Amino acid sequence: MKLYSLNKEHGKHITQYDSNFVMSKILQSSRNVHMGCMHLEQSGVIGWHQAKVSQLLIVIAGDGKVRGAEDKWHRVCSGDAVFWQEGEWHETIAENKGMTAIVIEGEQLEVQCLEK
Repeated sequence: MKLYSLNKEHGKHITQYDSNFVMSKILQSSRNVHMGCMHLEQSGVIGWHQAKVSQLLIVIAGDGKVRGAEDKWHRVCSGDAVFWQEGEWHETIAENKGMTAIVIEGEQLEVQCLEK
């Protein structure tokens, strides 16, 4: 057994695309899939950018808002998941107490979650 830490102190501060969050990597696969834990402080941003591969954002704590290509903001909180397809423009902003989310990125992702 091995124990790991996802604390933001072990992550990397990301500023690309006018973003402001910390990413703690979780895993990397030989099949071009990787997973990370994102820590956004209050008003933290994952800036407006185009998805290089499909992305699934799973909110595990806090709340915020997200938007995709339709440029309409949607509120998200713990227990919500958001999927963006490869090439889709998107952005995430944390609110109130910030937000922690798991992100899974990769080619040919097939989401099995129940749609809202």
